Order: sequence, then structure tokens, then C-alpha cells
Amino acid sequence: MISDAVSEAGRASFARIVATLIRITGDWTLAEDCAQEALAAALEKWPRDGIPGNPGGWLMTVARNRAIDTLRRTAVESRKLRELAVMSDFSPETPEIEDDRLRLIFTCCHPALALEARVALTLRTIAGVPTADIARTFLVTESTMTRRITRAKTKIAEARIPYRVPSGAELLDRLAGVLGVLYLLFTRGYDADGEPAFAEEAIRLTRLLASLMPDEPEVWGLLALCLLQHSRRGARRDADGRLVTLERQDRARWDRAMIEEGLAIVGRTRVTGPYTVQARIAAEHVADSTDWVAVAGWYDALAEAQPTPAVRLNRAVAHGYAFGPAAGLELLSDISDMPESYVLAVEADLLARSGDRTRAAQLFRRAAETAPSEVERLALLARAGEW
Repeated sequence: MISDAVSEAGRASFARIVATLIRITGDWTLAEDCAQEALAAALEKWPRDGIPGNPGGWLMTVARNRAIDTLRRTAVESRKLRELAVMSDFSPETPEIEDDRLRLIFTCCHPALALEARVALTLRTIAGVPTADIARTFLVTESTMTRRITRAKTKIAEARIPYRVPSGAELLDRLAGVLGVLYLLFTRGYDADGEPAFAEEAIRLTRLLASLMPDEPEVWGLLALCLLQHSRRGARRDADGRLVTLERQDRARWDRAMIEEGLAIVGRTRVTGPYTVQARIAAEHVADSTDWVAVAGWYDALAEAQPTPAVRLNRAVAHGYAFGPAAGLELLSDISDMPESYVLAVEADLLARSGDRTRAAQLFRRAAETAPSEVERLALLARAGEW
């Protein structure tokens, strides 16, 4: 269907179109509006004229022309018009070291912006995450998040924050924020109901960042982590589309080339921070059999450096698998700041391993009631139905 083709082209090209137009015009709203108008034009014209050979290039050309028309109407300086007019047709397959989206991420992650604003602005602009979804992530209303994103854009414009990849100390100052945003972009694509293109884009941008900062272990750690996790994407669902737990996945469906690349990076990268630690954990999971004692040790180290609720929850799982369900349940009892469905699912799994399958089934059903997605709800109900 034409609408599916437009949606696919939009997912693949929207962020790059917006990033390129922001670089040229310096106007965030104009860039986003023109990209949206290009998608609307595709829905109108492709049914009549057919899908173009280069859908992303078509969208870029239309968006560029919309920007030119708008700038002419508002009498913006001629230099910007000239730059827009000579832009070559957009090629989604052409990677460049001066990537507009990487520039945009560094702009969004400027220290003049609050951390929450950096993450929200990047998720909205780079990943196209709906404002309502971002608001739920930060536990605020959609209108509140809209105002925060608008204020962040205004601050970038008023403070004249440069649209570029910085260098030297400036680059290092923003590295942690950029890595965090790239990982959020990856998880947005890797989540149960996520869009795989986001995960692939995060990997591409992390490769680009590694080429800019080849001596930074945490950059390589993030790349290895993403590769090793993404290598299992083909086995994460069964024939009916239900989620499959790691231990039940068909390992023959894993991407061996991606695993080999990830393991090679892990082998030559020293452990310096959370991403290199998580890469070690991911490496254990793609071995012939998971060494849960080693995984538990890595989670102990990660929890010391980054004691987030998610890390503590995964630490409880690892200890439960390494040292017995009682050890995991003891750690789980101290976790009260995670969504109930996640905590209940872990408790149910550990109880099932301890032999209390009746109670486990009850908890899996309770977890399904508040699951964040339909895919996860069905997976939890399937676990409950095993007993």
C-alpha cells in the first residue's frame, strides 16, 4: 500500500531531512513543518504518480522546496536561499563523517540545556518519538513536555548554540549526554513494540562517533553493547509474534557476524564505565551458555556506578539465576521504584524457578494487567498459562 511506503520512507528519512534543514535554516519549527508537508505531499502524489525510485530523495527535495518557498515569503537573507537552492538530492544511503544528525544530537546535548530537555528534544527530533510518549517517560503531562521542548528550541536559538560537532574538551564534556541519547534511541528500536530502524540508526551514529573518538572506551562499549543486543533481534519473537525469553531463543537465528564484531570490540576495549560493563554482560549472554555468576558480578559493579531501578532489577534477576531464586527475591524486595508489571514478572519467574508455580502463574497474570504494551501482555499471559 502507498501509505505503508510513505510511512517506511518517513521512518527511514524523516530525522535526516529535519536535521539537514535545521543546519541550513537554523529554524527547528520550519524544518519539522517542511518534513511533515513532504510526507503529506507523498500521500497525495504517490498514488497518482507511483512510488519514486529514491523515496528519501523525493521527500528531501519536496521539503527543501517548501523551505525555500517559506524563506522567500518571509524575506530571510539570500545566503540561506542560495544554500538551500544548491543542495543536491538527498541520498539516505550516503554516510558522511559530518553527519547532520550527529551534529543535531550534539546540539541537543549542549550543557546549557537541562538534562531532561536534552533527552526529550533529541527523542522528539531524531527519533520522532511522539511528545505524549516522551511525557509518559518523564511522568508529566503532554502539554508540560511540549512547553519544555519549545523552551529548549528557543534557548538554542537565543543562545546561538552552534549546530556542529564540537572538538577538544567541549567534545568530552558532552560525550556522556550523547552516549545516553544514542542508547535511548537504540532501546526505542529494540523495545518489544519499537521500530527496528531506530536501533539500526543508533548503531550507525555510534559507529560514526567511534570514528571521531577512537580512543574513548565508552563509545566502543556502547557500540559493542548495541551490536550484541541487536544480534538477537531475529529470535526475539516466535512464529505467532510473541516475545521469547533469552534462554528459550533459537540461537541459530542470531546474527553471528554481528556477534563476532561485538565480541571483537569487547576483547580489545578496557572496562571504564557503564557501557563497557554492559557490553561485558551482553557478551556473556551470547556465549554458548550464560555464565550467570559472571553476569551477577558485572551487575554488582554496574549497580555501584549506576544504581538505577532498572539496573537493580536486572541485578536481582542475575543473582537469582546465579545463586538461587531466594538470592534474587531478597534483592527484589528492596525495589519499589520500578513499574509494577516488571517487578511482578521478575518475582513470578524466580518463584517458578523455586517450584512455586501456582503463585508464579498468579503473578504473571497480575503483571499482564499493567504491561506497557500488548506484545508484553501476551508474553506474560503465555508464561502464566504454562502452569
